[in-house]
Amino acid sequence: MSFCVLIPARMASSRLPDKPLADIAGLPMVVRVAQRAKLSAASRVVVAADDARVVVACQAHGIDAVLTRTDHPSGSDRLAEACDLLGLKDSDVVVNVQGDEPLIDPASIDAAAHLLRTRSDCSMSTLAHAIESVQDFTNPNVVKVVLDARNTAMYFSRAPIAWWRDGGITALPIPAPLRHVGLYGYRVGFLREFPKLAQAPMELTESLEQLRALWHGHRIAVHVTQVSPGPGVDTPEDLARVRALLS
Repeated sequence: MSFCVLIPARMASSRLPDKPLADIAGLPMVVRVAQRAKLSAASRVVVAADDARVVVACQAHGIDAVLTRTDHPSGSDRLAEACDLLGLKDSDVVVNVQGDEPLIDPASIDAAAHLLRTRSDCSMSTLAHAIESVQDFTNPNVVKVVLDARNTAMYFSRAPIAWWRDGGITALPIPAPLRHVGLYGYRVGFLREFPKLAQAPMELTESLEQLRALWHGHRIAVHVTQVSPGPGVDTPEDLARVRALLS
């Protein structure tokens, strides 16, 4: 199985400025993410950065990096440019690992790539795991996904779905609802097409970019994992938590 990991890194984070270069136990965060990704079966791990400082930091620690434009409206656009810079073919598979996931599970990366290789009917792959608390089920920052019989995504939402008609939200429905894990596998040809697709009305409502793929008729295969994702880094509080874990 041959695939490439791409890690988009954007410096202009409103909640945590210069986030890719935030120090975590002596290394920039984006370098820690790339080091975790290198433990997967990926043939190549590349950071797609919008700032030369990130490229320099990566290269100083033996991490491949490419410099992309600064005006991309989304991470998908940045990944599409990186595919062109790297000369990837439309038939190639890439896995998008977020640059703020320094505790990413390498086995999850492999699962996303392998699933896409085995599902020729799908343009994308991603992961989900069972929700274990009502608090997470009702939290709009925890994205939920509903699957069909072949573990293909039917819908993603910030709302508590599937809604338990007879139980409301006093307890979790059975079977347990699924939390979407923001790790994506793409066929490169689709990744080049995706930024050109019109935004979906439900994408704008939910603020979930993956709904654009579903709206345009593309299918997303979902691997249900037993491994909960490690904490990501969006805020200074998140950064302190991860620093403590890796200190």
